[in-house]
Amino acid sequence: MRQARSNPGRCRSDSVTSTEPQAPESLYAAREPIFPKRVTGNFRSLKWIIMAITLGIYYITPWIRWDRGPNLPDQAVLLDLGSRRFFFFWIEIWPHEFYFVAGLLVMAGLGLFLFTSALGRVWCGYACPQTVWTDLFLAVERWIEGDRNARLRLHRQKKLDFRKARLRVTKWTAWLLIAVATGGAWVFYFTDAPTLLVDLFTLQAHPIAYTTIAILTGTTFFFGGFAREQICIYACPWPRIQAAMMDEDTITIGYREWRGEPRGKHRKAEGAEELGDCIDCHACVNVCPMGIDIRDGQQLECITCGLCIDACDEMMEKVGKPRGLIDYMALTDEERERAGEEPKPVIKHILRPRTILYTALWALVGVALVVALFIRPEIDMTVAAVRNPTYITLADGTIRNTYEVRLRNKHGEERPFRLTVKGHPAVRIQLEGTPYQTVKVPADSMLNQRVYLQAPPGSDPAKAERTDVRLWVEDISSGERAYKDTFFNGRAN
Repeated sequence: MRQARSNPGRCRSDSVTSTEPQAPESLYAAREPIFPKRVTGNFRSLKWIIMAITLGIYYITPWIRWDRGPNLPDQAVLLDLGSRRFFFFWIEIWPHEFYFVAGLLVMAGLGLFLFTSALGRVWCGYACPQTVWTDLFLAVERWIEGDRNARLRLHRQKKLDFRKARLRVTKWTAWLLIAVATGGAWVFYFTDAPTLLVDLFTLQAHPIAYTTIAILTGTTFFFGGFAREQICIYACPWPRIQAAMMDEDTITIGYREWRGEPRGKHRKAEGAEELGDCIDCHACVNVCPMGIDIRDGQQLECITCGLCIDACDEMMEKVGKPRGLIDYMALTDEERERAGEEPKPVIKHILRPRTILYTALWALVGVALVVALFIRPEIDMTVAAVRNPTYITLADGTIRNTYEVRLRNKHGEERPFRLTVKGHPAVRIQLEGTPYQTVKVPADSMLNQRVYLQAPPGSDPAKAERTDVRLWVEDISSGERAYKDTFFNGRAN
């Protein structure tokens, strides 16, 4: 004691050392990879079926042929950027008809709202591209490296031996081939698929094609192989929006806590009869591609894929308990079941004001698009007046206005179009480059034609500041007509 007191410097040194600021504890946690366990059941089978259908549509569609006649592409689905048109089987969308594309996007959004309000995030769990390709990559991973326990051991193995290197290279090679096929399939939607395939292998394709394939290959390889659930949790905005679409009657995946708790191993021991049906086997956690425990309640990460239902039902059958401890259900059903009542029929959950409104809006937009598709004309025109100058005066005093007219022929063969003007008998029409009022418009194309409207000196249109007129175009072959309203500028006194 005295020795300690006789050494005040040491005490001060210890005191200073103990009060030095400590480094703050890091709040960042490295991602722990998720290795979902293989599971069988109705929902897993449904996911396989949807995966096969969606991937089949994506990979096969560019190769479907469709005969549209001469001078037109014979690819059923084609986004032709060169001619600025979209072909979908018998439907052809021109640039000025972009409202069809906008309408389809509105229908897709309303459909997503409808399914989410009725069945939760079924889009995310079954048909989202991120989910589909992640499931495919996981299937390849299981096939090469084994099920969950084998992949966990391989991941925790610190030493990189020949076996681990071989499995990793084999898996990544398979992933890369899938990614290349994915990127390659996408570019086939923008040009003739057979022609582009030959050009790609002969190195004659445009650099944009190779660049697009490389970018899509890299993103598919990374998103499906490594990012996986991180894309759904952090990159996708839909988990944060879905809450506005759902309510207590939305059918989603839930855990029947009133039946499963308190959970335990159900060993034959004192107090075992007081345990709930949940045996705390973590089967629902081990199969979850998001790595969550559904028994903790609804979570942002849950994509309602139903794999936890398959895993839990399998375990309930093994221990002799009823299925459905984890199931698709609504919050109102959970409350009714706690009270010993029967849950509401599924149809009552689906048919409620919110879903009926979404369905009505979705159908309204769809009907409007169909009607617009069938009533649209096969010929069309746009008229733009040349405003510099607004008019010119010819040597004999005639007032001339100039217009740029675009004539669209949506037929598969060349058609003669006749242009006429109505509105005032003194106004006459003249076409640049021809003494006639008729021009030939090539098949399935647009023709730019300069048109002059003239009024003789002293006539009312020549003296008026503005005279309303109507330009008509007539397909001489079929008699079909279209018109656009414009005006004639005169010399105002």
